Amino acid sequence: MQFGIFLAFFAYFSFSCSDGSVKALGEHMSIFEIGFFSSLFALVPTLFTKRPEDNWGNVFVPKRPVLLSIRILTGMGSSILGMYAFTHLPLAEAYALIFLAPFFVTVLSRLVLKEPIGWRRWAAVLAGLGGVLLVVRPGFREILPGHLAATGVAMCGAVSMIVLRILGPSERRITLIGSVILANLVFYSVLMIPTFTVPTLNTVPLLILCGVAAGIGNLCVVFATRLAPANRVAPAQYGQIIWATLIGAAVFGEYPDLIAVAGMALVGASGLFTFMREEKRVGWARRTPLMRIRGG
Repeated sequence: MQFGIFLAFFAYFSFSCSDGSVKALGEHMSIFEIGFFSSLFALVPTLFTKRPEDNWGNVFVPKRPVLLSIRILTGMGSSILGMYAFTHLPLAEAYALIFLAPFFVTVLSRLVLKEPIGWRRWAAVLAGLGGVLLVVRPGFREILPGHLAATGVAMCGAVSMIVLRILGPSERRITLIGSVILANLVFYSVLMIPTFTVPTLNTVPLLILCGVAAGIGNLCVVFATRLAPANRVAPAQYGQIIWATLIGAAVFGEYPDLIAVAGMALVGASGLFTFMREEKRVGWARRTPLMRIRGG
């Protein structure tokens, strides 16, 4: 079980490396071109998530096509909004907003799934929002489109999570993962045409890292959940705020002040509390396939 938890932490470290690559590439090409190549290279590690009982044709044979379509749309939405946020905001600041997803999940759980929400979870929601206010500080700092994009990622991720709760027990994992990656490839291949530029020798390694790191992250999450209970694996995602802060400081010279650090800590702690309460009450991790919220 310990190795499974280690794989989970490594998975979310890989995702952070992928997002850092997106930020670095943002100076050289459009987010659509970054999205295309990252999705293309992410396919390679993702091939190893296939189970023996699955076949590749299952990607195109969903059991509940309407819900899967919503999952695909939210996956594409979170992917493009995430790339915009990472190329226009400090990494840790973008993550703080993206990690509002558990709070949107709480609200949607009440509105859509009619799940009872106790005062502790509502308190965690308010604490998380307070943490975001410490990071963004509206009124003292300018609200940028990147902030709205990162919040959009959280909203798309929350809708996707609700859909996964419903699809998880019946839909094949290969369908859930493969459909989003293939849809992203088609989506980005069309949108990148007007601004396409041939990648330079300097950007090719970053494009490979961006895609392969994301694919390895997905692969490690799959194997982590085979080696350890899902409710032990899922909390590792909150380590991304730490990874983002370290990568932002080491690579991009982004140093959040103490108020922002306190806000990020509050967001992570309240999000983790929200997850633990949902797991205790409704068995979230046992019923939902663990995947990355942003873009599959």
